[in-house]
Amino acid sequence: MAPRDPLLSSLRVCVLNLQSGGDAVTDSNPHLPSCCELLELVLRKGLQQPVLSLVHRDYWHCFQQLPHHDTCGRLSALSLAIEQTRACRKLLSAQGRGRYFLRLALSRRALPQFFTHLLHTPRVLEWYVPVLSILRNEEFVEPFMSLLLVLSNMDFTLNMENCSFLDESWLLPVCEVYEVVPCREVGMVLRYLSGRVFILDFIPGSQAHADKFISPGDIIDEINGTSLRNSKNGQAGVVLSRLRGRPLSIRVLRWRAQDGTVYRPLIKLLQTLRMENPHLQLGPASHRQPSHEQRPPSSSQCLKDGR
Repeated sequence: MAPRDPLLSSLRVCVLNLQSGGDAVTDSNPHLPSCCELLELVLRKGLQQPVLSLVHRDYWHCFQQLPHHDTCGRLSALSLAIEQTRACRKLLSAQGRGRYFLRLALSRRALPQFFTHLLHTPRVLEWYVPVLSILRNEEFVEPFMSLLLVLSNMDFTLNMENCSFLDESWLLPVCEVYEVVPCREVGMVLRYLSGRVFILDFIPGSQAHADKFISPGDIIDEINGTSLRNSKNGQAGVVLSRLRGRPLSIRVLRWRAQDGTVYRPLIKLLQTLRMENPHLQLGPASHRQPSHEQRPPSSSQCLKDGR
């Protein structure tokens, strides 16, 4: 009887579940995070850590090394994907970059191609322990590549801009864009916490208060293409001051998940916000006059006068 690997068995079930939907696979598909996590586990299984380095080696480092061993220009598609991943300012860790890279490969139907390059680059493949790794086991690698071919024949329509939480989780928040017409006052009260820009409240009569599109607890991810990931206090105001008088396109990450519950990676941060601001009401935009007692000047900022 042929040996079986539990990761491959789970991945096979997950691929079948993705296929059962029939339509394009989007970020709202409940089976997508599990599929991505299983691909990640396969890539990490048997991956050795360097002896004389303080840097923790992850599968992103494997793919990142492949173009350096390309002597005949075969890896142009791979190189472009790697450069796009490197250029994404919303990613702060090797884990986040590796996850973004896998999502990019899925959306471009390039997983089999990228893995084939890895399998044919001995200098990188030797980082894996033969007795542990699926990638170096002849009996396992063939069925694994067959599953990748199945995935490459599926249509993955993924929002690559929604990547700010890949450092922490495969679960992605609901991501929406708030279009703001040129106005005198956007009127958002912000709190910078753990590299995120949270919305605390709105100034009555401001544009954001009137539009009721964004809610307290939501996160401003980017403004007109400028990422606010890992931003410092006041950075949103600096960006908005440069855009004064122009239409704004604000990418918002919702505190509510797709199923209506709290987005799990935000639970602890939202608890911190509630401790700092006992009157904070998550959900629809508040109509209360902001109180200075609730929001100390050192921890939140009010954007107005065209910002």
